[in-house]
Amino acid sequence: MSLSVPVAVVLLFMLGSALAAAVIRDVVGSIVAFAGYSFGVAVLWALLRAPDVALTEAAVGAGITTVLFLLTLARTTVTRSDRFEGISLRSGLAVVAIVVTVGATVPALPAVGDPSAPILAGDVSQYYLTNAYDQTGVTNVVTAVLVGYRGFDTLGEVAVVFAAGIAMLLVLRREAFV
Repeated sequence: MSLSVPVAVVLLFMLGSALAAAVIRDVVGSIVAFAGYSFGVAVLWALLRAPDVALTEAAVGAGITTVLFLLTLARTTVTRSDRFEGISLRSGLAVVAIVVTVGATVPALPAVGDPSAPILAGDVSQYYLTNAYDQTGVTNVVTAVLVGYRGFDTLGEVAVVFAAGIAMLLVLRREAFV
Protein backbone atom coordinates (compact mmCIF):
# COMPACT_ATOMS: atom_id res chain seq x y z
CA MET A 1 0.00 0.00 0.00
CA SER A 2 1.29 3.43 -0.80
CA LEU A 3 0.45 6.20 1.62
CA SER A 4 -1.54 9.13 0.34
CA VAL A 5 0.07 12.54 0.76
CA PRO A 6 -2.40 13.75 3.45
CA VAL A 7 -1.92 10.58 5.52
CA ALA A 8 1.87 10.82 5.21
CA VAL A 9 1.79 14.49 6.27
CA VAL A 10 -0.37 13.67 9.29
CA LEU A 11 1.90 10.77 10.27
CA LEU A 12 4.97 13.03 10.07
CA PHE A 13 3.16 15.66 12.15
CA MET A 14 2.27 13.01 14.73
CA LEU A 15 5.85 11.75 14.85
CA GLY A 16 7.17 15.29 15.32
CA SER A 17 4.61 16.03 18.02
CA ALA A 18 5.41 12.81 19.87
CA LEU A 19 9.13 13.51 19.76
CA ALA A 20 8.55 17.09 20.90
CA ALA A 21 6.38 15.92 23.80
CA ALA A 22 9.12 13.50 24.85
CA VAL A 23 12.14 15.81 24.69
CA ILE A 24 10.84 19.26 25.65
CA ARG A 25 11.42 19.90 29.34
CA ASP A 26 9.00 22.81 29.49
CA VAL A 27 5.84 21.16 30.76
CA VAL A 28 3.45 23.55 29.00
CA GLY A 29 5.30 22.99 25.73
CA SER A 30 5.14 19.25 26.27
CA ILE A 31 1.40 19.41 26.95
CA VAL A 32 0.84 21.45 23.81
CA ALA A 33 2.92 18.97 21.79
CA PHE A 34 0.88 16.11 23.26
CA ALA A 35 -2.34 17.94 22.32
CA GLY A 36 -0.97 18.31 18.81
CA TYR A 37 -0.24 14.59 18.68
CA SER A 38 -3.75 13.78 19.85
CA PHE A 39 -5.20 16.16 17.27
CA GLY A 40 -3.09 14.43 14.62
CA VAL A 41 -4.54 11.08 15.69
CA ALA A 42 -8.04 12.53 15.35
CA VAL A 43 -7.27 13.83 11.86
CA LEU A 44 -5.77 10.46 10.92
CA TRP A 45 -8.95 8.69 12.03
CA ALA A 46 -10.98 11.13 9.94
CA LEU A 47 -8.77 10.48 6.90
CA LEU A 48 -9.18 6.74 7.45
CA ARG A 49 -12.98 7.24 7.35
CA ALA A 50 -13.70 6.58 11.02
CA PRO A 51 -15.48 9.80 12.03
CA ASP A 52 -16.92 8.44 15.27
CA VAL A 53 -13.47 7.52 16.55
CA ALA A 54 -12.06 10.83 15.25
CA LEU A 55 -14.64 12.86 17.17
CA THR A 56 -14.05 10.91 20.36
CA GLU A 57 -10.27 11.34 20.06
CA ALA A 58 -10.62 15.05 19.35
CA ALA A 59 -12.98 15.63 22.27
CA VAL A 60 -11.32 13.47 24.89
CA GLY A 61 -7.70 13.29 23.74
CA ALA A 62 -7.00 16.71 22.27
CA GLY A 63 -9.62 18.66 24.20
CA ILE A 64 -10.45 17.48 27.67
CA THR A 65 -7.14 15.77 28.46
CA THR A 66 -5.19 18.87 27.44
CA VAL A 67 -7.30 21.13 29.63
CA LEU A 68 -6.96 18.74 32.59
CA PHE A 69 -3.17 18.64 32.15
CA LEU A 70 -3.03 22.44 32.01
CA LEU A 71 -5.23 22.73 35.11
CA THR A 72 -3.00 20.29 36.96
CA LEU A 73 0.04 22.26 35.90
CA ALA A 74 -1.53 25.52 37.07
CA ARG A 75 -1.84 24.05 40.55
CA THR A 76 1.63 22.44 40.66
CA THR A 77 4.02 24.80 38.87
CA VAL A 78 7.78 24.33 39.16
CA THR A 79 10.14 26.39 37.01
CA ARG A 80 13.22 24.97 35.31
CA SER A 81 15.95 26.59 33.31
CA ASP A 82 16.88 23.70 30.98
CA ARG A 83 14.30 23.07 28.25
CA PHE A 84 15.17 19.69 26.71
CA GLU A 85 15.36 16.28 28.32
CA GLY A 86 18.20 13.97 27.39
CA ILE A 87 17.29 10.62 25.89
CA SER A 88 19.15 7.50 26.98
CA LEU A 89 20.48 5.16 24.32
CA ARG A 90 18.25 2.33 25.54
CA SER A 91 15.12 4.49 25.33
CA GLY A 92 16.07 5.74 21.87
CA LEU A 93 16.65 2.20 20.62
CA ALA A 94 13.32 1.06 22.07
CA VAL A 95 11.48 3.88 20.30
CA VAL A 96 13.26 3.14 17.01
CA ALA A 97 12.42 -0.57 17.34
CA ILE A 98 8.75 0.19 17.92
CA VAL A 99 8.59 2.67 15.02
CA VAL A 100 10.30 0.19 12.67
CA THR A 101 8.00 -2.64 13.76
CA VAL A 102 4.85 -0.58 13.31
CA GLY A 103 6.19 0.91 10.07
CA ALA A 104 6.83 -2.57 8.69
CA THR A 105 3.11 -3.38 8.95
CA VAL A 106 2.00 -0.37 6.88
CA PRO A 107 2.72 -1.99 3.47
CA ALA A 108 0.45 -4.90 4.45
CA LEU A 109 -2.55 -2.60 4.81
CA PRO A 110 -4.94 -2.15 1.90
CA ALA A 111 -5.32 1.31 0.40
CA VAL A 112 -8.07 3.44 1.92
CA GLY A 113 -11.25 2.90 -0.12
CA ASP A 114 -9.84 -0.10 -2.02
CA PRO A 115 -12.88 -2.11 -3.19
CA SER A 116 -10.88 -5.35 -3.05
CA ALA A 117 -9.89 -4.83 0.60
CA PRO A 118 -10.62 -7.91 2.73
CA ILE A 119 -12.92 -5.97 5.03
CA LEU A 120 -15.13 -4.90 2.13
CA ALA A 121 -15.19 -8.36 0.59
CA GLY A 122 -16.00 -10.10 3.90
CA ASP A 123 -19.28 -11.75 4.80
CA VAL A 124 -20.11 -9.29 7.60
CA SER A 125 -19.65 -6.24 5.39
CA GLN A 126 -21.76 -7.76 2.64
CA TYR A 127 -24.44 -8.63 5.19
CA TYR A 128 -24.56 -5.02 6.39
CA LEU A 129 -24.66 -3.65 2.84
CA THR A 130 -27.39 -6.07 1.78
CA ASN A 131 -29.66 -5.92 4.84
CA ALA A 132 -29.09 -2.50 6.42
CA TYR A 133 -32.09 -0.75 4.92
CA ASP A 134 -34.53 -3.65 5.34
CA GLN A 135 -33.61 -4.33 8.95
CA THR A 136 -33.13 -0.78 10.23
CA GLY A 137 -35.07 1.46 7.82
CA VAL A 138 -32.07 3.82 7.61
CA THR A 139 -30.87 4.77 4.12
CA ASN A 140 -27.26 5.49 5.16
CA VAL A 141 -25.37 2.24 5.77
CA VAL A 142 -22.83 3.86 8.12
CA THR A 143 -25.63 5.25 10.29
CA ALA A 144 -27.37 1.87 10.22
CA VAL A 145 -24.23 0.11 11.42
CA LEU A 146 -23.41 2.67 14.12
CA VAL A 147 -26.94 2.99 15.49
CA GLY A 148 -28.66 -0.24 14.49
CA TYR A 149 -26.05 -2.96 14.66
CA ARG A 150 -23.47 -1.37 16.97
CA GLY A 151 -25.89 0.60 19.12
CA PHE A 152 -24.45 -0.44 22.48
CA ASP A 153 -20.90 0.30 21.34
CA THR A 154 -21.94 3.73 20.09
CA LEU A 155 -23.85 4.34 23.33
CA GLY A 156 -20.69 3.49 25.25
CA GLU A 157 -18.65 5.99 23.20
CA VAL A 158 -21.26 8.68 23.74
CA ALA A 159 -21.33 7.91 27.48
CA VAL A 160 -17.53 8.27 27.71
CA VAL A 161 -17.55 11.62 25.90
CA PHE A 162 -20.50 12.83 27.99
CA ALA A 163 -18.88 11.76 31.27
CA ALA A 164 -15.61 13.46 30.28
CA GLY A 165 -17.51 16.63 29.41
CA ILE A 166 -19.37 16.65 32.74
CA ALA A 167 -16.10 16.04 34.63
CA MET A 168 -14.51 18.93 32.74
CA LEU A 169 -17.39 21.24 33.63
CA LEU A 170 -17.12 20.26 37.28
CA VAL A 171 -13.38 20.87 37.33
CA LEU A 172 -13.63 24.20 35.51
CA ARG A 173 -16.39 25.33 37.81
CA ARG A 174 -14.15 24.88 40.84
CA GLU A 175 -11.03 26.42 39.35
CA ALA A 176 -10.26 30.11 39.60
CA PHE A 177 -8.08 31.44 36.81
CA VAL A 178 -6.33 34.44 38.23
